[in-house]
Amino acid sequence: MDETWSCVRKKSDQVRIWPAPERQTRRIAGAAFGDRSAETCRDLWESLPADCRRRAVCRTDRPESHAAVLPPERHRASGKGSGGTSHIERLNCTLRQRCPNPVRKRLSFSRDDDFHEIRIRSFVDHYNLTLSV
Repeated sequence: MDETWSCVRKKSDQVRIWPAPERQTRRIAGAAFGDRSAETCRDLWESLPADCRRRAVCRTDRPESHAAVLPPERHRASGKGSGGTSHIERLNCTLRQRCPNPVRKRLSFSRDDDFHEIRIRSFVDHYNLTLSV
């Protein structure tokens, strides 16, 4: 559970995309949109299915917001270079390649928060479908 960045409107007004991929299947189990606060982390945790919350081990890059929300037995802090967040970094690259909305200097950049979220959720649905084929 780590986040990728996404600028909306202007560089100083960022909305982050917090996807939660399953490590074994690479499917995106849940997602949240917001800043790096504990509230957004809570939204992400609640977006996960109940069975996923019971068995999930969340690897993060040590933000305090994760430690405040996630149960200690479900949270593993991973530093840069440890490889613990490599799956989410790969997902971030795939997201930027296949869905240009998060990239601020593109013609398809979203200035509307709702449209931006709809596009990302549409990408997530399509991404999950392509993994199950």
